[in-house]
Formats: sequence, structure tokens, C-alpha cells
Amino acid sequence: MTAAPYLICGVDEAGRGPLAGPVCAAAVILDPNKPIDGLKDSKKLSASRRERLADEIRAKALAWAVAWATVEEIDQINILQASLLAMRRSVMDLAVAPKEVWVDGNRCPELPYPTRAIIKGDALEPAISAASILAKTARDKTMLELARYYPGYGFEQHSGYPTAAHLEALRRHGVTPVHRKTFGPVRRILDECNTN
Repeated sequence: MTAAPYLICGVDEAGRGPLAGPVCAAAVILDPNKPIDGLKDSKKLSASRRERLADEIRAKALAWAVAWATVEEIDQINILQASLLAMRRSVMDLAVAPKEVWVDGNRCPELPYPTRAIIKGDALEPAISAASILAKTARDKTMLELARYYPGYGFEQHSGYPTAAHLEALRRHGVTPVHRKTFGPVRRILDECNTN
């Protein structure tokens, strides 16, 4: 990328694909004077490595923020729009205004700053990698908390993704308030309950 790294904000989300839980986004402006080794796509890191890097990012970044869109918002406006909403919230929550915002993927939220969508940005740009790590660790922590409220669904293992075990738990125990009612597998189970 040609832009200088200073005051470039990286943005990424976590949780677009799951059947349950909110979607999370993070925004990070890295400090060029405090480099962080090992930044990469959060999915390529072990959970323990992600946690260590998340602590380092929070300690060394010029600014960072994590924001959410709720399950209700996901069902009202769809997951793409909810992801963009969470991204916008994360950028607007930064304590430092960025000069430019680089977003992982092919869509950008509406922002009062120049924005750029970067395909596979979480693997290419350190600021986006850092945002990816903060979003994933924050969402995983939330799903662990939801696992305590809703035992038997395995949220602590699959974070709400549509694994075979999760689908079986849905069939056995039913739909919880934290499931996304507009997502196909959840909607089908609700339809079955309504017809019985």
C-alpha cells in the first residue's frame, strides 16, 4: 500500500457466519514507534497467541476500539448491514481520528474519513490484522459468557458457527434468544415448531 502507516485505521469484524451471538468489529490505529511482531489474520493464530497479541495491541496502539451489532439488529437489517454498522461504531469510538480507514473485505461502512476496502486485508495490512485479532478475541470471550447462560449448545467450542453439534443442539433444545432468527437453519427449526 502506498499510504503512510501513520494514522491509518485498520478495521475488521468477527462473527458474520455464526447462527448465534452478536457480530463484533474492531478498529485499530497502530503506533509506528511501537511495532508489534507476529500480526496476521486472527484465524491463522492459536487462541493463546491471539490473546497475547490482543493484550499487546491494546497496550501499544495509538488508539483502538471494539463495537458490536446485536442479534436483534442482525435480524432487522441483515448480517452485512449489521457488520458494517459495528465497523462504523468501532471507528467512531476511537479516541484518535484516523486520516484514512482500511477495511478488510470488499465493502466499507459509511464514515466521515477516506475509506478503502482491501480483499484479504487481514493477511496483508498490520492494522487490519490487529483489528482482526481484537474482534475475534472479544467475540470469543462473549460466546464463552453466553455458553454459561445457555449450556448445552456448545458455544464455548464453536462460537455459534453451524457445526453438526450446534445444529443437533438446536434441534434438541430449541432456539434461544441469542440465535439469529433470520438465518436459514434457525428459521427452519422455528418453522417446524410453528407447524407442530
